Amino acid sequence: MPLVDYRELSSSAASGESSAVIRDRVGTARELQQRRFKGKSARTNSAMTPRQVRDHCKLDNMGAAYLEHSMEQMNFSARAHDRILKVARTIADLGGSETIRPDDVLEAIQYRTLDRNLFV
Repeated sequence: MPLVDYRELSSSAASGESSAVIRDRVGTARELQQRRFKGKSARTNSAMTPRQVRDHCKLDNMGAAYLEHSMEQMNFSARAHDRILKVARTIADLGGSETIRPDDVLEAIQYRTLDRNLFV
């Protein structure tokens, strides 16, 4: 990979999504969660019970393999397993996906390892 020029990184030119676009995406994800949990005790993905995690966080073969590998290699607990699935469900919601994609699982695992590195 070529090195990135410092001036490119520090330039004042804004890149990425605007705050308004992000706000809309978050609002859409929250509405989706409200519909998903209508009439249930949970209102957001983070409040899902273990049974709701099983119902709403189904993975395809590749996503399951990524999670299994990380559980074995990083010695994650059952609690960490469910947290990763909840975060992956939220990432999928933010991406407008009805299913949790393998990349959503990988991103959630990254966040979990970051938590582990910062708070251990």
